[in-house]
Amino acid sequence: MRFIIVTGMSGAGKSTALRTMEDQGYFCVDNLPVLLIEKFAEISRDPNFNYDMVAVGIDIRAGKKLEDLRQVLTNLKDDSFTYEILFLDASDSELVKRFKETRREHPLARGERIENGITEERLRIAFLREIADYIVDTSGLLTRELKREIGKILTAEKEYSNMILSVVSFGYKNGIPRDADLVFDVRFLPNPYYIPELKKCTGNDQAVQDYVMQTGEGQEFLDRLYRLLEFLVPRYQENEGKHQLVIAIGCTGGRHRSVTISNLLYDMLQNLPYSSRVFHRDIGMDTIIKGD
Repeated sequence: MRFIIVTGMSGAGKSTALRTMEDQGYFCVDNLPVLLIEKFAEISRDPNFNYDMVAVGIDIRAGKKLEDLRQVLTNLKDDSFTYEILFLDASDSELVKRFKETRREHPLARGERIENGITEERLRIAFLREIADYIVDTSGLLTRELKREIGKILTAEKEYSNMILSVVSFGYKNGIPRDADLVFDVRFLPNPYYIPELKKCTGNDQAVQDYVMQTGEGQEFLDRLYRLLEFLVPRYQENEGKHQLVIAIGCTGGRHRSVTISNLLYDMLQNLPYSSRVFHRDIGMDTIIKGD
């Protein structure tokens, strides 16, 4: 039997996660009182219980009883009951944005600033994040992307990595992406902009890709960059606690060289044990072309 406790920050996507799990055949209970978790776990082990996949939603709405969850989890372990914890998180700025967009009040704000409620909530549920088996940072995720991440956890085909790599192509004339963790300049590669028949094309077109990669320097750059990321990503996870890494690839306008390299890098990243996405910021209107 698989028993998953779904928790995390208010507004981080717990409801979406539970709906996704329900669609996958899980018996889901949201906001179960903490004092009933042990009893429910006992019931779920009964041979007459018709479900072998169970998800329980627990969050800050449990109030003061949330602190009792520490002892409850200890009791379950002592009783040899196996459970997993899925923790949904997001940046403070993203959570504030979501609450403002939905016009919902944070459960701990009590009529005060949303930021105050978020700060208090982080302190009160920090112990759950520390012991979580899975942490999903939903800050930049679309609903379908979050569902995909939950699906990976549920299928358990391989060890799940909490890291999401976002490759973003951009044009320097429009500025470097503000959320970039790593920035790489590919303006040293042949520029299709000056070829009349390629000028209006983009790095999504094969003719542009062939032109950019013609000298072999593009592939050498990709090979070196791949090895660098293979080295860096696990260290960002371990030493910085990162769960998302934004890799920005820039050229002059953000239509040809950076798009080409970003697409090819995305393809190479499929060999690493991380989720990955690619965005082309300046090719149009922040369109996701792969990984959606």
